[in-house]
Amino acid sequence: MWDNELKIAKRAIYLAKHELNNNIEYEILSLEGKDIKLSADKISEQVIVEYLSRNSDYSILSEEIGESCNFDTNGPYWIIDPVDGTMNLYRGFPMNCISIALWNGEEPILGVILDLNNDFLYYGIIGEGAFCNQKQIFVSSVNKKNQAILATGFPTYFFYDDKILNEFINNIKDFKKIRMIGSAALSLCYVASGVFDLYKEDNVMLWDVAAGIAIVNAAGGWYEIREAQNDKWGRKVICGKKCLLSD
Repeated sequence: MWDNELKIAKRAIYLAKHELNNNIEYEILSLEGKDIKLSADKISEQVIVEYLSRNSDYSILSEEIGESCNFDTNGPYWIIDPVDGTMNLYRGFPMNCISIALWNGEEPILGVILDLNNDFLYYGIIGEGAFCNQKQIFVSSVNKKNQAILATGFPTYFFYDDKILNEFINNIKDFKKIRMIGSAALSLCYVASGVFDLYKEDNVMLWDVAAGIAIVNAAGGWYEIREAQNDKWGRKVICGKKCLLSD
């Protein structure tokens, strides 16, 4: 049902990657707070937004420009993270990607994520399976917390006070291993492909996780998403193997 939209998202991602490859010297646009903005974010976003706007009638939510004109969540809309893992890109840590999702209200429809370092393309449509470079992927079979790998992180808007940090430690201490790679989207790709078992992060922005949530769900995973207090588009997200929450 959504095959055409999937093709559009894939094409937009590859066009953005091509443009990024032609602009390998990135200008720092902002270092405000714990965030960083590079010209790469703007370059990628412009290509994607222009292509999606020409080839579909859906509203757009994107990290840099925010909501498109006449933005409406009462129907399908695109969610774009033009570069997820911008600090990683800036420092040469090979964990960054481009992420495009299609949602309807608070429900994912599909997601496409391109790992910029090895050309792994992750994608999935809810109810139709998830894939990495045309090979179907599935969430892991691990069902015990003490054997599971949790992916998490400290997002830009994380509140670093003692109470919240203690709660954070209590929530993660029973897992076998913890991984923080600086890219929510790629973390979710690794959950979808069974490399990691669960992803949990508070105060993360919707565009960071929208495509990944769709891909994990298409790969047989579960998700819970709630509004956070940091921003209109801030979210609290748990995604992966539901059984690991009650173990």
